[in-house]
Amino acid sequence: MTEVILERVPRRTFAAALDWPGWARSDRTEEAALARLADYAERYAPVASRAGVPFDPGELTVVETLAGDASTDFGVLAAVAAADSRPLTGADAGRQAALVEAAWAVFADVVAGAPAELRKGPRGGGRDRDKIVAHVVEAEGSYARKLGVKMKIPAGAGLDDAAELRAAVLAVLRQASDGSAVLPKGWPPRYAARRFAWHVLDHAWEIEDRSDLGAEP
Repeated sequence: MTEVILERVPRRTFAAALDWPGWARSDRTEEAALARLADYAERYAPVASRAGVPFDPGELTVVETLAGDASTDFGVLAAVAAADSRPLTGADAGRQAALVEAAWAVFADVVAGAPAELRKGPRGGGRDRDKIVAHVVEAEGSYARKLGVKMKIPAGAGLDDAAELRAAVLAVLRQASDGSAVLPKGWPPRYAARRFAWHVLDHAWEIEDRSDLGAEP
């Protein structure tokens, strides 16, 4: 069984696997979001494999439904669940950190194999490869502050610029936790892992789909 958290606004629902950071998808309805999450199990499997974590998701079971906000409506996985306050043993934390690190590795592999110019959307929109990379790294600079990690990320950053920041984030995520936020107004480690991994994989899969490296379900 895979425990799933739903995050809903009138026009969008996210379905996110609680214990599989980064395995999260959205669609217009709860049913469609759950179906899309299931469809992406095959695309998430390489992350688990890279982390050395056996991946046998089984049945998707909703354990919590959250009200989203303007960020959710915009397409950002934004709500912190009550389940995110569950304690993490050292082994749990290590597993979670390994999955986040694997998501970063998968993203790097996708970037390395993608063309600089990506296929545009139906209205001609969408960032090209290097701008997606810069967006991901710059966003992680902001995310890391929610874990007490403060480092300056240059504009137009590349993956090499993220190395020190990501190492510091992993050091926090590997620590056993009582489930509470790392600092006042910060993020609980479970949510932080989900947010980091979701964002990088969302863009990895976007790059694959817009460079014909992967087939979108």
